[in-house]
Amino acid sequence: MAASNAYSDLTVVPRIAVRFPLALPQPEGFEVTRPETWPRVAGRLEYVSGRLEYMPPCGEVQQRTAADVVTELNLWRREHPEFVVGGNEAGMLLGGEVRAADAAVWRNTAHAGDGFARLPPILAVEVAGVDDTLDVLLEKARWYLVHGVETVWIVLPQSRAARVVTAAGLVDVDGGERLPEPKGLAGLSPLVADFFRQLA
Repeated sequence: MAASNAYSDLTVVPRIAVRFPLALPQPEGFEVTRPETWPRVAGRLEYVSGRLEYMPPCGEVQQRTAADVVTELNLWRREHPEFVVGGNEAGMLLGGEVRAADAAVWRNTAHAGDGFARLPPILAVEVAGVDDTLDVLLEKARWYLVHGVETVWIVLPQSRAARVVTAAGLVDVDGGERLPEPKGLAGLSPLVADFFRQLA
């Protein structure tokens, strides 16, 4: 069965019975390094520890917050063209695994390809959604750090706050405060509240 329709046979189960991320069998012809071989699903896929992991599509709160995060990063980037911002589940292939951030900042390179980014970003941002637990997001943040990312921001729409994760530890930042400037990203210190402008 082709990867594009490998999951066309569906069974409906109560959402409470499913724990995300959900491991999916790898379809015939799947190659982690080739995005065109990944199955097409209504949701988000990552490849971690030999598993193809599925998360449902983002809800409105998560997608609006992610858009505000990308806006703040791009406003900063306009004054710092030596960097680029990725969004829309910014895929990266690091250590033979693929993860996707809600937003990320890389040093600018001359060429952007159609495949996954092969270098770690300096900053990765995860926005908590309805199916994300803080433990799952912290595990993902640790993965980023192990694979060369300097700083991870976990943005928490429910509490209108953020958590900064670095090799030095964790820092919680509330909505009225500015995020500490990440190492290597001078001047990037947005107000946490600006990530939630569309939720007002």
